[in-house]
Amino acid sequence: MSLLRNECWAITDAAAGNQRQALALAELMGMPVRHLVLEPRAPWSWLSPRFTLGGTLALPAGQRAQFAPPWPRLAIGCGRATALFTRMLRRLAHGQCHTVQILDPRIDPVHWDTVIAPSHDQLNGPNVLVPLGSLNPVNDAWLADGRDACPAFEEMPQPRVGVLLGGTRKQFAFGTDYASELAAQLLARHRREGGSLLALASRRTPPEALAVFRQALADVPGLVWAGPDDGRNPYPGVLGWADRLVVTPDSVNMLSESCAVGCAVHTHVVAALPDKLARFHYALRGRGLLHDLDEDAPSRQLPLRETAAIAAELHARMLGDRDNPIR
Repeated sequence: MSLLRNECWAITDAAAGNQRQALALAELMGMPVRHLVLEPRAPWSWLSPRFTLGGTLALPAGQRAQFAPPWPRLAIGCGRATALFTRMLRRLAHGQCHTVQILDPRIDPVHWDTVIAPSHDQLNGPNVLVPLGSLNPVNDAWLADGRDACPAFEEMPQPRVGVLLGGTRKQFAFGTDYASELAAQLLARHRREGGSLLALASRRTPPEALAVFRQALADVPGLVWAGPDDGRNPYPGVLGWADRLVVTPDSVNMLSESCAVGCAVHTHVVAALPDKLARFHYALRGRGLLHDLDEDAPSRQLPLRETAAIAAELHARMLGDRDNPIR
């Protein structure tokens, strides 16, 4: 019996952003996709992906049956914790599984067949692919599906401004002061041009900051969504219908997906950002993809869509594996 199955494993932890990147790429690879959510236990969780001794004992007993042969033809991991398992697969599958790791694994990329690290990670190597932003599913078909799922947004006053709220991270405090300042600027522009404000919180948005937006936007056409209590997640619909997007500066994933839409994208930065995040902002601004909140910008811009090109390159590399099976 063959120990290799013609399928793609997307291996992630529970982080939504990591799952989104791995699955977005996996869905473009033309194989059945199996999503494995794996969480190494201590001490492997502390040392991943450097410490591989013990193999599948790194997994809790209840997860070991998932990570077992037949091994896949392709494995795509995202996040430092899951880099342990994509690294292990090269040995377990005797080099026949093409292993991909998204984001800098923080050790030599040579341990994987392909590493995909955004340019602000500053990682280089012959097997490293370097997009500008994070991988995501946003394209014309995805946006059309979002509009179909939220037809009521078509009736919202224009311009429809999507507001994507992240959360606190190193050197960026998303507290009530920042929330109040951002809300005041949104309201000031709304008074000048009308329209509607469609605000979406993330899991990381502090409750006290969310409360500021609920109060400030209570009388403005639109919505404030923060979870299932507010109904179904309208995120694809907001991106699909948005005439403009405003994104807090903390999330590479949110900024990347917003820049993939093709409308103007704005942010509000009040202090120096961490170095990697600052490099990402600088690159987006250099491409004309990101603007200050009070800056006028073209209503349409060339969308940043990199996932399909990365998938095409990955296909080519896998064909190269078949032509040169001994690696």
